[in-house]
Amino acid sequence: MADDPDDALALLMRMRRATDVDLRKRVSALVPRLILDRARVGARSGSGAAKLESVRADLGGDIDIDASIEQIADARAQNRAPAVDELWSRHWRKPRSAVCLLLDRSGSMEGSRLATAAMAAAACALRAEQTGTELSVIAFDRRCEVLLDIGAAASPATVVDRVLGLRGHGVTSLDAACRAARVQLDRARATRRIVVLLSDCRVTDDIDPLPAARGIDELRIIAPASDDEEARAFGARVGARVGSLESIRDLPAVLERLLGA
Repeated sequence: MADDPDDALALLMRMRRATDVDLRKRVSALVPRLILDRARVGARSGSGAAKLESVRADLGGDIDIDASIEQIADARAQNRAPAVDELWSRHWRKPRSAVCLLLDRSGSMEGSRLATAAMAAAACALRAEQTGTELSVIAFDRRCEVLLDIGAAASPATVVDRVLGLRGHGVTSLDAACRAARVQLDRARATRRIVVLLSDCRVTDDIDPLPAARGIDELRIIAPASDDEEARAFGARVGARVGSLESIRDLPAVLERLLGA
């Protein structure tokens, strides 16, 4: 696992279909824990754009001497130390954000491809847990299946289990995926709304996805480095940022980079 997580996870994905019942159960119990452990590697806690704001010092942060100078002077004139709640401090406040993760399940959904989808879901779920980000997860082919609704609470382990239950089939409809993401994010409380699309972006239906994709505030695409030409072309047409994934071990870092301000 340490030397080659791509091959190790792909093998474990196949072993989840083993005819040996005991082996299948043991592997199925092991895989989610491994994926969550790997997703924690390289991910930064508390990521995202932050803003500096002034608050009362008793609420935390670093004392802002300039903003508190009048209160300090008044306290000295009274021959006493200023109370904490009289002073001002500065601290970094992270704006709330909402993320919709779109998982392309068209065609085959086995081996490394399923492992990558599960890893992406794990990384997003862990990030949401750490930062308070609202999260939705949708699997799509021609149709869309909501694995995690934007208003629902679910542990990272639960999200991973739902992704691991996916089966691949159907054609790729980026139009349907983008529209479903917009429906989810329209219900989000956050002002910053981001769609993360995990796909090679090779459209196989007859609906132009450009109008729906251009209606997304912030679109981020993660595509396999060995097959990212279509994704980069699609990203250029809709103004999306694209990250190429060389190895599953790089996914948390790629995701954090794309979700940064």
